[in-house]
Amino acid sequence: MCGILGQFSLNNNLIPKEQFQNILALSKSRGPDQTCVEIVPKRVQFGFNRLSVLDLSNKGSQPIWSPSGRYLIAFNGEIYNHQSLRLELGGIEKQIKSHGDTATLAYSIDANGVINTIKKLEGMFAIAVWDKLKDCIFLSRDFAGIKPLFYGWDGFNLVFASQYNQISNYPHYRNEKINHSVLKLYLYQHFIPPPFGILENTFAVFPGEIIRINKHGELEKINHWSFPDFDDTITNEQDAQDMIENEIRISVREQLNSDVPLGSFLSGGVDSPLISSYMNNYLSDRINTFSIGSDSIIHDESYLSKMYSKELKSKHYQMQMTAENSIEYLDKALISVGEPFGDHSIIPSWKLSNMASSKVTVLLSGDGGDEIFFGYERFRSIAKNYWLWNYPFFFRYLVRGIDRLVSNEKYINECILSSTPGEAHFGLHSHQSKNLINELIPSLSTVTFPDIFNLYKYTKPDSVNKLFHIMRRVEFYGMLQKTLAKVDRASMANSIEVRVPFLKKKIIEQVIKTGIQVHQPMTTRKKILNNLLQKSYGNIKSESSKKGFSVPISEWIRTSYKELFHEKLLDRNFCQSFGINMKKIEQILDQHINGKIDLKAPLFTLYSLSIWNAARK
Repeated sequence: MCGILGQFSLNNNLIPKEQFQNILALSKSRGPDQTCVEIVPKRVQFGFNRLSVLDLSNKGSQPIWSPSGRYLIAFNGEIYNHQSLRLELGGIEKQIKSHGDTATLAYSIDANGVINTIKKLEGMFAIAVWDKLKDCIFLSRDFAGIKPLFYGWDGFNLVFASQYNQISNYPHYRNEKINHSVLKLYLYQHFIPPPFGILENTFAVFPGEIIRINKHGELEKINHWSFPDFDDTITNEQDAQDMIENEIRISVREQLNSDVPLGSFLSGGVDSPLISSYMNNYLSDRINTFSIGSDSIIHDESYLSKMYSKELKSKHYQMQMTAENSIEYLDKALISVGEPFGDHSIIPSWKLSNMASSKVTVLLSGDGGDEIFFGYERFRSIAKNYWLWNYPFFFRYLVRGIDRLVSNEKYINECILSSTPGEAHFGLHSHQSKNLINELIPSLSTVTFPDIFNLYKYTKPDSVNKLFHIMRRVEFYGMLQKTLAKVDRASMANSIEVRVPFLKKKIIEQVIKTGIQVHQPMTTRKKILNNLLQKSYGNIKSESSKKGFSVPISEWIRTSYKELFHEKLLDRNFCQSFGINMKKIEQILDQHINGKIDLKAPLFTLYSLSIWNAARK
């Protein structure tokens, strides 16, 4: 794992090496073990901060030239199938002196080309490759977007980096204006989804995408993987469960390859305990597990983590968060993201990684389980209204009103008031009203979302099972990206590599083939994973409601965070920078602090924006 930075200049406008190294240093926490820079005068410069995980010798250093000298490569991540890729090279693999995946990548690109090699990769990665022969550059990101890759492109200079603040601080882009369409999207979604950047002419590589820019400045985008289409091939529940269990076990085993100490996150839920159990099966030594709790009974599930760790006989490390002990690293956690990020779970994620960093360098997590196996209540919230979207609004409004009065929304909920399931889905991720945003920043009332943001523009399909499939795809390219961003930034700020066994191409493809019915998402969340958990921990019953590593942020803003939020959100320079109505933001602060209404989502989203804005200057 590491941090990469590079520039490809078509007008001989490389920044000076010293300045380049200063910007590279912004990602030093991603790679504290070694820093290297490779420069081809007037054309390209690649920088690399290394976190040594495989092949701790200098043979694993980067940037690296392919054996032929044609390709310059910078690579962040892990390639789990690199040993099998070596075997495909014929006798050439015997020439490879390093046992790390970087060397495999370099040899494979020489033998198969950039695009064909990337299509073969199974892992998490962000890759930049300059082809000296054709004078073109490639950027690519893994299929799920586990590892970040940002870039700026103005038609003459491409700058790429592992962290967005390296793009926003680069001389070519630091004076770019705020993209108001992206700002509006951030306020609604509480993070900036790929492929967008909050500054003009800045972007993120989309998951499963390859970007190629040639010497004429022509940019091309190629998909090396896309979420599978709807499939109902396997319909037997036991067959599906056996297949899924086998694939998850294989994925966990593959991701234990490391030359440094490993551990596992361990919540009180379903996903990370299952991953920890399979991990425990493959390692002879006691595994290290890490959990965090809070001072809220409603949010804290650390007691279950302790029960799981006892069953695993793991070396378990745990701490309790409070508002008082978290305030010292609140801003540090937000700054580590490098861009505005409005999900308050970054706070426990940062602290958990910080605690683990003294014991291990690599951690396994259970991220992705909720999206793939229908773990969120919103799947059911939308799907149970499926049949009503055939009717006009006035009828849906009437039926919903009757159900609200008679059954307290047991059968029909507010989602049905949206014009389409996609609109309802978008609304469930927006934790404040359109009117509130327009009152806070009046200039955004006439601003539209980016033209290519069409993830939630889907209508009612011809079956409820297809609706579940569409929602799963949207969660994969939507909120999963927020979760992965959070985990990556929090962990890498503390020089920790987090691996995600659920997010393997073959697992996704095989799970899609099981169809929808075997998962029974209308009645049960994560049915198959719960069955597998029961096999691993027979006597422990997980929480029925999802908590994860959560904190009572509403109460913290009302108490220990109150002065800090007032100071940052009512800062005149901040409000003027974004056209924020100071009276309105003061009003919603008072409403929240006085307990009149819970406005934690817009407040934290704006607070993060203020921290990013201050750090940028």
